[in-house]
Amino acid sequence: MLAILLAATTFVVATLPPRTIVMATGPKGGANYQLGDHYREFLAKSGVELKLVPTAGNLENLELLRDPKSGVSVALVQHGTAGAVGSSGIESLGTVGYEPLWLFHRSEIEGNLRGLTGRRVSIGPEGSSARAFALEILERTKMETKADWLGYSPQVAAEKLIAGDIDAAFIVSGWNSPAVQSLINAKGVELASFPRADALVMLYPYLTKLLLPRGIFDISADRPPADIVLLGTKSVLAVRANLHSALQYLLLIAAAEIHSQDGIFQKSGQFPIAESVDLPLSAEAERFHRSGRPFLQEELPFWIAVLIGRALAVFLPLAAVAYPVFRILPMTYDWIVRLKMQRFYREMRTVESAMDDRAELDAPGLAAKIDELEQRAMRLRLPGAYDSALYTMRVHIGLLRSHLESARSNDSKRRETNEPTLSRKESNLPYVSPPYGSRLSGHVGQQSEVPRTLSSDR
Repeated sequence: MLAILLAATTFVVATLPPRTIVMATGPKGGANYQLGDHYREFLAKSGVELKLVPTAGNLENLELLRDPKSGVSVALVQHGTAGAVGSSGIESLGTVGYEPLWLFHRSEIEGNLRGLTGRRVSIGPEGSSARAFALEILERTKMETKADWLGYSPQVAAEKLIAGDIDAAFIVSGWNSPAVQSLINAKGVELASFPRADALVMLYPYLTKLLLPRGIFDISADRPPADIVLLGTKSVLAVRANLHSALQYLLLIAAAEIHSQDGIFQKSGQFPIAESVDLPLSAEAERFHRSGRPFLQEELPFWIAVLIGRALAVFLPLAAVAYPVFRILPMTYDWIVRLKMQRFYREMRTVESAMDDRAELDAPGLAAKIDELEQRAMRLRLPGAYDSALYTMRVHIGLLRSHLESARSNDSKRRETNEPTLSRKESNLPYVSPPYGSRLSGHVGQQSEVPRTLSSDR
């Protein structure tokens, strides 16, 4: 039993979640990197260290998640791109917000896709979602070969566009990202609208139509002077499928706190939501979105809740199996002890029958057999609960010896007086009757029933 408990305890400790996980975000200074900082601060309160890995963007995040050697176990990715690299071994914890596709351009050029012809345009580095979405749209509008496409990160692209080193930039990032905010407030830079957004959303279901109302940048200056239609995709909190369930719940709790605030493109409490588009929703995410955070994690500190949860998961099934086993074991042991003692009484009955049925009494042989029974009874080791039955059996062996001495004495007298030899039944001598059907054992501290041993009449 001690070995089982030790093994179970070792298993509980060995299956606790790691204290450090790695998250792929996006370029430093981007909105996803800022979100990564929020996750790091939240997880640190629960004693979990979150390391952030800056990347080129969405596609690189997916590649790192798919590679078990990368060490990355969580990342922010966008709908519509998982199919490009495959999603084997990756699951979603839910959709956490919108990622708009912004097209900023210099004021002196036309603010549409046709105005990009022959211009220097940044579409994001290789592996970024901005590059993937921009190329999809440019290919659909037959513009993919009509400009000088550059691969700058959002922050670098913003700096170069403000300085006039490039003419336009596609950026996928949140409203609050430094790159977007700097371009919104920059002089000489405008934001383009997508007039055929409805058609593109129909062609690419993972895209979403977003609206920036007139004057949202600066109401007093009426910037922008008209509503602007943007295209966007939804951001997904993705994890490796083998990430510990407790850490998945912790990330879901963090997501509910970080992404539930209202914003330019969302209402309060709109995110996170349980959606499965490119990636399957994890079982933990389904339970969380259906029932909320686990009770233990709601009432207790994270690591205490995890330890109690793992202990319950291990010890409750173990107890369910062990309880009937430990109920049966005493009954089985009692049955074995009774069998041992019944064998003694069967041999005692054999001796008694020999005294009863034979005309000529083999006193030395019977005495030797009784001695053997007595020696075996002395060597028999039983728990204290069986002391009463054990000593009663020794008393019966002593009675059997007394009966043999009485029978030997009677036989000697008959030989001296030449009386006819009678059987034991005819001589009406007492005999030992073993306690078949009686209970030999009892509980500790209880007196066992004393078997009936003597009878003067049969």
